[in-house]
Amino acid sequence: MPASIFARHYSTLSAAARPARDDAEAFDNHVLASILAAALTEEATSGIGAIDGLGLSQTELDRLVCHCFPSYAATELAGFEPGEPAEEEALLVDLLLAHRSGPEPVATWLATLIARRAMRPDHLWQDLGLNDRGELNRLLARHFQTLHTGNTGNMRWKKYFYRVLCEAEGFSLCAAPSCAVCTDFNDCFGAEDGLSRLADLRRRVEQAA
Repeated sequence: MPASIFARHYSTLSAAARPARDDAEAFDNHVLASILAAALTEEATSGIGAIDGLGLSQTELDRLVCHCFPSYAATELAGFEPGEPAEEEALLVDLLLAHRSGPEPVATWLATLIARRAMRPDHLWQDLGLNDRGELNRLLARHFQTLHTGNTGNMRWKKYFYRVLCEAEGFSLCAAPSCAVCTDFNDCFGAEDGLSRLADLRRRVEQAA
């Protein structure tokens, strides 16, 4: 069961986390544990290597684990180097790096992690293993503040990232003259609902009880 695999990895990582000095650091630990657990779950269910699912080099991943999860036995996060990023992923990394506002080196790691996970097919908060879009908003507000502030219409984050990248290249993401008259409005601004992996696990446990 993917949800139980995710919960096992998340629990192990959380238990190995460096003690947080405040709520902000505790949130960072939660975010990073979620992202790593999502990649490890993907590896177990699809065969995509966890390192390839994270985008960080083995050296940087080792640094992240040592810095944030010093008690974690990272044997499951060892393997081949990640595949080279596609052009759109590389552009997204650069965009995120340009808007860094959170503490280092976490913000730099997150730029790569978010860009790689954004290549997955679900809502971004789900790709990152987070509980809901609210956590994603908090993450982006903390570590990429100006980018977060620019999304004044609460556009879906993947759509917003691509919109910013397209505007930087001098062309529009879509042909509609404005969002107000676009027939695909809900595709950009519709609710990002659906159960996260942890929420799905809780639901299954409650149903079984």
